Amino acid sequence: MVAIEKPLAAPLEIGFDYTRSLGPVLSRFVTALRDRRVEGVRGTDGRVHVPPVEYDPVSGQPLGEPVAVASEGTVVSWSWQPEPIEGQPLDHPFAWALVRLDGADTSLLHALDAGDPSRVQTGMRVRVRWAEETVGHINDIACFEPVDSGDATPATPTPVPEELVDLVTMVTTPIHLHYMHSASREESLYLRGLKEGRVIGQRCPECEKVYVPPRGACPTDGVPTVEDVELADTGTVTTFCIVNVPFLGQRLKPPYVAAYILLDGADIPIQHLVLGCAAAEVRMGMRVRASWRPREEWEHTLRNIDHFRPTGEPDAPYESYAEHL
Repeated sequence: MVAIEKPLAAPLEIGFDYTRSLGPVLSRFVTALRDRRVEGVRGTDGRVHVPPVEYDPVSGQPLGEPVAVASEGTVVSWSWQPEPIEGQPLDHPFAWALVRLDGADTSLLHALDAGDPSRVQTGMRVRVRWAEETVGHINDIACFEPVDSGDATPATPTPVPEELVDLVTMVTTPIHLHYMHSASREESLYLRGLKEGRVIGQRCPECEKVYVPPRGACPTDGVPTVEDVELADTGTVTTFCIVNVPFLGQRLKPPYVAAYILLDGADIPIQHLVLGCAAAEVRMGMRVRASWRPREEWEHTLRNIDHFRPTGEPDAPYESYAEHL
């Protein structure tokens, strides 16, 4: 019997800081939060929307009249969160609640720190618990908390100032995703090959195209790609771009080249870096070879190939890669 190797699996994390431009309506909203106030916007039908919307949900007209609302309100609906997960507002059990603030006609979704689900009910009075440091973000509202009957007083909105100082125009929100990736048999074959310093693809028995990384089935014919093919670590640049713009997490200083490289014997290119020459010298048809990291650094990843560099061979004729762009 032929032993079947267990597919590879590994925890993966994707993370980036999402930055967006707010526009005039949301800028006022988060600037007010920074100043520990809550503002909504009045719709064409007179209703006050909190959070504010940029366009009226009924007429579609742009909105811009700010309206101060209170930092206290009423729970309209709620759901208990018994086991908080990473990134949620609180690290202990809480309720997700829709809260209609006094002076608003719509509800704001946020966390309610009530301690126990028996304390939560529709119609209960709650108030904003502000973050220790406010910066101009929805997280300036740390959560809502119950208003005890003994200290319940009508909440008075802080008036809308005539002019806002240091208007917040951008907001950055960290995004993180953690998950366990279980590789397919074909992907595991490819990754194990890289761990050994080999590049392995698979051939379609019908059209005989070689795919790298292997896909398990040919996208052209829909049949399994069962024949393993070990490919050379040399290839041809098909298309490329020169990266001139810096970005978060960038490990190379621009300018540098990211290219599609058609490995010899393959029918689909892979994307990688082309270094070892000036960015302006990279061109379609350039012949390149993989520059591998030191063997002791090899893992189950394409990062084992640090980059590709020119071989010095004559450029490949356009006809040899024209069908693989």
